Amino acid sequence: MPEFQLAENRTIHYQLIDGSREKPYLVFLHEGLGCIPFWKDFPEQLCKATGCPGLLYDRTGYGKSSPFTRPRTIHYLHKSALNELPVVLETLIPDKKFFLIGHSDGGSISLIFAAERSSLLQGIITEAAHVRVDKETLAGVREAVQLWNRKKFNALAKYHGEKTEDIFRAWSETWLSDWFRSWNIEYLLPSIKAPLLAIQGRDDHYGSLDQAETIATRPAGPGRAELIDNCGHTPHLEARDIILDLMTDFIDQLKSP
Repeated sequence: MPEFQLAENRTIHYQLIDGSREKPYLVFLHEGLGCIPFWKDFPEQLCKATGCPGLLYDRTGYGKSSPFTRPRTIHYLHKSALNELPVVLETLIPDKKFFLIGHSDGGSISLIFAAERSSLLQGIITEAAHVRVDKETLAGVREAVQLWNRKKFNALAKYHGEKTEDIFRAWSETWLSDWFRSWNIEYLLPSIKAPLLAIQGRDDHYGSLDQAETIATRPAGPGRAELIDNCGHTPHLEARDIILDLMTDFIDQLKSP
């Protein structure tokens, strides 16, 4: 897998997917415990269905990218959206139009970036994204901590290696901290003008269902929410065919000819 130098002593691993040069890129942003392989072959299938090229990358601290260098703050998602993501785009797909497809933390990062109103951003798709901390989120994270303590997250080491414990603790301790309880990005939604599709499983144990409705209805641009039956926190894997059709239709309506 290729990499590039993000900053001194910091590298980003990424993957490019072939597609038509005339069409926008699909940029996939992984979840809070994830990395490129967590998407499995869904990005390849979506790129094939739309004809668009794709870009995936491991954020700093994850997968094969460099480890965390500083403790997280309440602005950790903003830093990924406003500091790291723009450099990734400018380095790997300069001056190219693109869609953002973000899962969980990746969805929140997509929304924060979209509020900057990039002229190259064609649309946003979020899956299980958060715009605030709610009781369902906290309950889900507490349950995950219990599973971690019972060694039920051992498979993460396959993807993150020696960074695994740092990743899990950074994620869980941040969301459960008193200082993070006030985190909320609803204020920036009216600044988003790009078309938006907000997807959430009805059985998502990491967030209330009205998160998706908030994401879809508050922006200045057109948006819609899709709640998926019999589906939890990972719609693109749990309801693969449905999500592939939803995303393909959304992208096809907006992408350049």
